[in-house]
Amino acid sequence: MARVHFTSNLQRHLSCPSLEVTGETLGAALNAVFEANPALRSYLLDDQGRLRKHVNVLINGEPVRDRARMSDALAEDDEVFVLQALSGG
Repeated sequence: MARVHFTSNLQRHLSCPSLEVTGETLGAALNAVFEANPALRSYLLDDQGRLRKHVNVLINGEPVRDRARMSDALAEDDEVFVLQALSGG
């Protein structure tokens, strides 16, 4: 099972502990996360179902390639990190 982690900044707004999920792609894994925590969907995806511009997702430390369909492959032992970009001064 892949493990999905969320930054502490995102956890300040929603309860989103790390989860182990099944799925052969990032999209399938995130759908499993959304089943467990439906409120996360609107924080991470836009109204077209794509990753929001301010959300970065890494698989084993590498940025995902397909931000629209989230078709990046996942293996059983992969680590997925979901980060919300911060701005300000």
